[in-house]
Amino acid sequence: MPEHGHPPLLTFPDAEKNSPLSIRAKALVFADPQSRRVLAEVERVAPSEAPVLVHGETGTGKELVARHVHHISGRRGPFVAVNCGAISENLAEAELFGHEAGAYTGAVGSRTGWFEAANGGTLFLDEIGDLPLALQVKLLRVLQEREVVRVGARKPTPIDVRLVAATNVDLAQAVQAGHFRQDLYYRLNVVGITIPPLRQRQGDILPLAEYFLGIYAQKLGLGIPAISDASSEALKRYSWPGNIRELENVIHFALLVSSGQAIHPQHLRFTGDVLGGTSDTPTATNPLAAIEHHLRQLFSRPGEHLFDDLEALIVRSAYTHTRYNQVRSAELLGVTRNVMRTLLKRYELLPDQDVLQAAK
Repeated sequence: MPEHGHPPLLTFPDAEKNSPLSIRAKALVFADPQSRRVLAEVERVAPSEAPVLVHGETGTGKELVARHVHHISGRRGPFVAVNCGAISENLAEAELFGHEAGAYTGAVGSRTGWFEAANGGTLFLDEIGDLPLALQVKLLRVLQEREVVRVGARKPTPIDVRLVAATNVDLAQAVQAGHFRQDLYYRLNVVGITIPPLRQRQGDILPLAEYFLGIYAQKLGLGIPAISDASSEALKRYSWPGNIRELENVIHFALLVSSGQAIHPQHLRFTGDVLGGTSDTPTATNPLAAIEHHLRQLFSRPGEHLFDDLEALIVRSAYTHTRYNQVRSAELLGVTRNVMRTLLKRYELLPDQDVLQAAK
């Protein structure tokens, strides 16, 4: 892994062949030291046959890590991704293990399951914690015996599948609560990889933002705008509850509503705590006190245009809160509509209607 130059970038241009993925899931920058440690761990364990359990918040890139495990594992079969939370509980067994004709009402013909579809390759089970307990027993047997029995069949089918599972919940706690089988947990957690949330990987934020700018600018046929210093600071201060997926959306929107020359703070539409506060902040129960708390942090490292940045933040937040209604925004802030419109123009928050519609 290089220590200088461009950070490692994993790309999977053929990812859409197996499942619908966003741009986020096709590429991920590893620039922050924590990310590089995760990447080194992944590349160390990938060549083995051991099951891998990937833990991380929603939007951190768990499927990308699973794809990289498969990509460098040397396995010649396909990579198959399955979201356990999206499988109907009634059909979950047939989805995973397949079924024979007439196995149940509606089973007109025989069908392979996801395990057989991934034979020779890697099966990625996302949100494994959502798998029903009854199915967890059968999954454990498949992993132990390395064979599946289709619904309605008597003869087992041998399989050669590397399993990578992912979850955004603490499975150890789920075991204690009786929601997840302990024996299955130990079977899956031979290799455990934890992906830190984006707020803990500050070094990844700007490289990712620049990557998404380049991708979306190319798709829209636009030039690539620069990210202003104030915007860079805002991106790094934000807590990113939605992680990389949210960063992708923020950058996409900023590109749509900016003038095309530069991304300024008023173009960044955040949905959570813009100043990076958390629920355990002592002043969180008093919004004004919380703002004062964060202002003191800002005063210790002010930007070149702190007042303008704060005013833009207030105006933009009110405008998005009211779903871009100028009258309601003015009422919310206690100013006239003319004043509100002046402020919106000042901070370039009045995009063309077609651009605004495309951003929704």
